[in-house]
Amino acid sequence: MNLLVIMSHQLSDTQIEEAKEVLKVHSIKELPSQLQEIWSNVDPEGELPTGILEPIKDWILKESREKDYVLVQGDFGASFYIVDYCFNIKRIPIYATSMRKVEERVEGNITITDRIFKHVNFRKYVRGL
Repeated sequence: MNLLVIMSHQLSDTQIEEAKEVLKVHSIKELPSQLQEIWSNVDPEGELPTGILEPIKDWILKESREKDYVLVQGDFGASFYIVDYCFNIKRIPIYATSMRKVEERVEGNITITDRIFKHVNFRKYVRGL
């Protein structure tokens, strides 16, 4: 079982461990650098430029088999587009959930805010048919 990773940052050690132990993934494949550049820089202006996502769809098809997991997180429209594609080619699109903790402390006249995100688990995208 493979896990393809389509997101703008790398998996944490906790996420890798969960992928192997819970999802029973044997191989984790990250986007090649040229595709990572596309995914991390989807233009937020105007309509979604779906044409630039075609090489990512090609990569998914080439690097995975039916029932493989595809972790998709990023620009909402681009994520929806890729998740829909994954459903159509019988891949299992997932995303990571996290808990957010905000800590504030005052140092002199400065208030410092730390936002800590802790991975909780992977969750399958579901269709609302």
